[in-house]
Amino acid sequence: MQAELLLDVQAVLGEGPAWDAKTQTLYWVDILEKRIYAGMELLAQLDEFVGCLAPCKDGNLILGKRASFVYFDIASSQQTVLASLNESAANRMNDGKCDPAGRFLAGSMDMNEKDASGSLYSFDGKKAMRLLGDIRISNGLAWSPDHKTFYYIDTPTREVKAFDYDLGTGQIANPRVVIQIPESLGWPDGMTSDVDGNLWIAMWGGAQVTKWNPNSGKMLLQIPVPALQSSSCVFGGRDMNELYITSARVGMSEADLRKYPLSGGLFKVITDVVGMPTFEFDQ
Repeated sequence: MQAELLLDVQAVLGEGPAWDAKTQTLYWVDILEKRIYAGMELLAQLDEFVGCLAPCKDGNLILGKRASFVYFDIASSQQTVLASLNESAANRMNDGKCDPAGRFLAGSMDMNEKDASGSLYSFDGKKAMRLLGDIRISNGLAWSPDHKTFYYIDTPTREVKAFDYDLGTGQIANPRVVIQIPESLGWPDGMTSDVDGNLWIAMWGGAQVTKWNPNSGKMLLQIPVPALQSSSCVFGGRDMNELYITSARVGMSEADLRKYPLSGGLFKVITDVVGMPTFEFDQ
């Protein structure tokens, strides 16, 4: 499998790809540049950090901004705050996506990446429920095909944790480590899943996406990406077999940028699997 460059945009911190199946549109963000992209085009320049987004059932977007969840009207760029979060001024939202029932899950992190002051929230349209605390860098989220297991990454732990997931209430239980990432592969960042139940993880500092079986904890595949800081991935396309990969340039040395000049680009890999859908916000 080969990673194809789609857009050499040199994103500072490209992240959070989400596939809107209705419009066949890939949405993603550049967190530090406060930008939202629709495919290859800049959709919006915002006034503060945007960590993540998800499509809404009505065709618009929900955003995880610095310390709030915001409804974004695509046609007018109008923003409506849905929930304000009790977050430290040193924190911001990072990765997030919707669960199969339409709740928006998103996590926060210390912008200096030092303090375990982050949280993971679940927002049902009315109230933001705190699922986890003491998080360093809240990152990848994914669900099993039967929606009964939730997978989650707090990047510095180098672990993927699994939780029993109650789709009716949005509660998580019974945490256990199912994958331990070796240092040689990089840091586990954004994550998605396929219909076979395997997990696909972008490796920050590892210039690759890795595929794992969470039942055995074994790595099944490595896909090289010509960007050192591969940041996240999502399945899309008409047949849901295209893996879209975001990347970043932040913190890279001049030597690393010479070696990986396409860092910050948007990439695509044609796979031989069918990916799980991007769930919509429906509250």
